[in-house]
Amino acid sequence: MNRRDFLRTGGAVAALATAPRALAQWQPSPRYPDPAIKVLDASFAKYRLNAAKVERLATGQRWAEGPVWFGDGRFLLWSDIPSNRVMRWEEETGAVSVFRQPSQNTNGHTRDRQGRLLSCEHLTRRVTRTEYDGTITVIADRFDGKPLNSPNDIVCKSDGSIWFTDPPFGVIGFYEGEKAEPQLPTNVYRWDPATKKLAVVAGDIARPNGLAFSPDEAVLYLVEAGVSPRVIRAYDVTAGGTQLARPRTFITAEPAGTPDGLRVDIDGNLWVGWGMGAEGLDGVNVFNPGGKLIGRIELPERCANVCFGGRHRNRLFMAASTSIYSIFVNTQGVAGG
Repeated sequence: MNRRDFLRTGGAVAALATAPRALAQWQPSPRYPDPAIKVLDASFAKYRLNAAKVERLATGQRWAEGPVWFGDGRFLLWSDIPSNRVMRWEEETGAVSVFRQPSQNTNGHTRDRQGRLLSCEHLTRRVTRTEYDGTITVIADRFDGKPLNSPNDIVCKSDGSIWFTDPPFGVIGFYEGEKAEPQLPTNVYRWDPATKKLAVVAGDIARPNGLAFSPDEAVLYLVEAGVSPRVIRAYDVTAGGTQLARPRTFITAEPAGTPDGLRVDIDGNLWVGWGMGAEGLDGVNVFNPGGKLIGRIELPERCANVCFGGRHRNRLFMAASTSIYSIFVNTQGVAGG
């Protein structure tokens, strides 16, 4: 390990040591089943593993976001946006280190269908792909000749198309990027792998945020963050999987709730990062395909985003403010999230 890597790793360890006292004292429950896993409807009981509990894997971040799992390397990556770095947790050793710094204030991540890392960069206002040799390819940074706002969250469909949201969060101040005047509406885009061009698939969204496809890719779920209360919208995927139709409100958050990022399991349930409200709301809310709240994972911090990982995609990783948590569940995440 060279000096630069040593200092980076040491910086991560120091951050863990300086976490807020209340969080530093947090411990997983000694009880099984974990009381943090709330069965709100009988249908959720089958997804709770009675001998699994919430674990905290890392802490000391400023704002953890965009978790993505690399099964081939047995590690998790996530963004610490204001710290301008991407972090890494290794499943085999539990080691936490810096994967990339500077990260261009990267927010959301996913992997394409060839396993390459896709990232939404606030600072450079672009979507990039990390190639197998580590070089960076720009997927998109402009539309209609104008710079994107600040790409936020991202998914890859089975046809290789890349879908991402473009709210202004990275340009409204200097904390998560650089302050600038947005030149485009807050759109949702689709990048075509054949033409390498962008198309607007939804242009009527106030600050679009997290997004995910249903297991059959017939529905796209999308968090609209610029309305109060926030809503999760559902769209039919049409025109051979290239367009959206029939927008509708799928879930309306309670006044104190804040949905952010989400992923979907193989049964079509939505696992949604939640919080910024009354005590007991921070964590993950789970909704069935009909939009009914069936379960909740309570965390001591607001959860921004989630992903499924582990060998069988049955481990839920949760990026929650200053920390990363995980829980094994009795389902599997859909590929492409």
